[in-house]
Amino acid sequence: MASFNKVILAGNLTRDPELRYTPKGLAVAKIGLAVNRSWKNEAGETKEEATFIDVEAWGRQGEVIAQYMKKGRPLLVEGRLKLDTWEDKNTKQKQSKLKVVLESFSFIDSNRGEAGGAPAPARSSAPAPASPPAEPAEGDAPPESDDVPF
Repeated sequence: MASFNKVILAGNLTRDPELRYTPKGLAVAKIGLAVNRSWKNEAGETKEEATFIDVEAWGRQGEVIAQYMKKGRPLLVEGRLKLDTWEDKNTKQKQSKLKVVLESFSFIDSNRGEAGGAPAPARSSAPAPASPPAEPAEGDAPPESDDVPF
């Protein structure tokens, strides 16, 4: 059976990113994203709604988001949906929550430098590694020359 799990969202952060580290030292940033939708109803009135989505960013991407982003800033997120389920400790009822696990992202508004904060880098869309990257091998280092071979 074929399956496909891909989400692309653009919205504003609802709170400052919360950066934590696993016991093994892997970073994880939790962010909230508000995605707005507006449309006209049958009477011609403009209606709006906001959808609030929890997003997890792992590894270096989580660290970059926590460093450069704060509440209210716009962000483009690509990722996959994940359903977390657990049993409530008090009521013993099953709980569930749908979230997005970030795979890549782009800063949308990099020119809005604000007092007290540096402007964000223009773009970061590399997929997050599954584990912290190893040191590059000798052949993996970038060339010393600025010459482009084409």
